[in-house]
Amino acid sequence: MEYKTIILLPCFNEEKTLGSVLAGVLKWASGCDVLVVDDGSQDNTPKILKSFGKIKVIRNHTNMGYGKALIDGFRFARENGYEVCITMDCDAQHEPALIPQFLKEIEGWDVVSGSRYLNPSSVAPPPDRYQLNMEITRIINDITGFNLTDSFCGFKAYFVPSLCRLNLTENGYGMPLQFWIQARKAGLRIKEIPVPLIYMDYSRTFPGGLGNVENRKKYYLEIIRKELENWRGS
Repeated sequence: MEYKTIILLPCFNEEKTLGSVLAGVLKWASGCDVLVVDDGSQDNTPKILKSFGKIKVIRNHTNMGYGKALIDGFRFARENGYEVCITMDCDAQHEPALIPQFLKEIEGWDVVSGSRYLNPSSVAPPPDRYQLNMEITRIINDITGFNLTDSFCGFKAYFVPSLCRLNLTENGYGMPLQFWIQARKAGLRIKEIPVPLIYMDYSRTFPGGLGNVENRKKYYLEIIRKELENWRGS
């Protein structure tokens, strides 16, 4: 079945990889629209986006956060009648060649989530990121029963009407955790598929205090705590 599909790419200061990523997306997403949410980039990202005439752009003049960029993109997809939204990052860690696979796999599911750890890989992720991902993923699985192997991968396909059943409000990097808990509450059907584990720049870190793994863990756990409180109180 063919769906009206939009490819959503949140973007912040990605001048090094943005051009090649967009070229790959446009190659493999034939028949799909492409939306980039430029979340207040201060480098050459806006200039690069202008050079791609076929894409749609939402431009935030200040950095609002990764989660906010996704939420704004989801709203655009709903308001413009898209049936499927595929999310990818702009840092060249997701393979555009897999877009047709996500479109195939979404049939009969609400969310198809990429997993970098579903299959063995010869690539070694940064140890602190991997360990925290595994710890938080176990917690999410205990809450939801989804049996995820990677709760943070940004390469996903969403059935857009199903997103209307959620109320996503977390603007930061922890938004996926709010999503998983709300998805469980809403009874969404979840499927994981393997995607390659790719790290282009091991020096990249999270902004602000989230570069510290303990601060990041506290932030993630606080999102989970709040979302569970909302669930129990509803």
